[in-house]
Amino acid sequence: MTIEEIESACDRSQPLEFPRHVLEVPELSHREMFFPLGFPTELRTNSPEILSQARNLWPILEKRFDTEPIRVDVHVVEGGSTECPPAPVFRLMYPLSVSIADTNNYRIGHLDRNTTQITISRATERHRSYLGYFFLAFAPYDHIESRYTAPVHAGCVARNGRGVLLCGDSGAGKSSLSYACARAGWTYVSDDASDLLIEGNDRLVIGNCHQVRFRPSAVDLFPELQGLEVTPRAVGKPSIELPTGPMPGMICALSAQVEFMVFLNRRVPGPPELVPYRKDVARYYMRQVLFGSAESLAAQYAALERLLTARVFELRYSDLDWAVDRLETLVREGH
Repeated sequence: MTIEEIESACDRSQPLEFPRHVLEVPELSHREMFFPLGFPTELRTNSPEILSQARNLWPILEKRFDTEPIRVDVHVVEGGSTECPPAPVFRLMYPLSVSIADTNNYRIGHLDRNTTQITISRATERHRSYLGYFFLAFAPYDHIESRYTAPVHAGCVARNGRGVLLCGDSGAGKSSLSYACARAGWTYVSDDASDLLIEGNDRLVIGNCHQVRFRPSAVDLFPELQGLEVTPRAVGKPSIELPTGPMPGMICALSAQVEFMVFLNRRVPGPPELVPYRKDVARYYMRQVLFGSAESLAAQYAALERLLTARVFELRYSDLDWAVDRLETLVREGH
């Protein structure tokens, strides 16, 4: 209000109240508990649409781990452009994890406090794929993967209770081989992102078994992907997302005990083969994605050393069916 407006109200003996500052974000009137990867997460927001999208992003309905609840607050504000925002810039300034797209769309996670604050515009709320990929879907994972797990850039499948981590750089074929194994009767756990539990004395890996993400070129390998929507580059890497729930005969599990780590290599010419691989390379491959305090990193490093008690191999191949058969032999015979 201007001074003139305040004077006029005072002349009329009209009481003025200013319960909220003009810069304050909206109050959070909606809340719901979710369990991404089984970890309790309280989502608070001023928009029912945010809760609706979260139900699709975090489909696990039961708590698996008795940990302090993660709190994610999503404030939807009015104003701003009606266009889809640019991809955000990510920065890790411990204890803060920050991503900023523009003045109305940003996320600040406080790793020590187990909380994340998100502000998005009303227009961004309508760009569901963008919102899910860059802001909402992974908000709890900053906390899960710095407190309770060591993230591993690997797919995970299992056969007869024996888990296999499929490791490799982006484009190595982790998702395609994971899905090919699942089509052949293996248990599917994750496509290219797995989490090793820090606590315990075993090699238990958990993952999102509810979807598989493919590069668009995977249509040439799997005809059933034909016609499925490809997400635009503006909302992350172009990909095809396949929900596993409707897939008949597909066996899915939230976790697996890892007995083998297999690094995928489709670049080396020559005959296909499975050969022992270097554990020092495997160690640094996994360490490079870790983040958090010195204490949490030490716990993650210790968990990775447990994982490295599994046998480590390199799989050199070009034919997908051969690769699945060779992994079958590995699980059955141990070599």
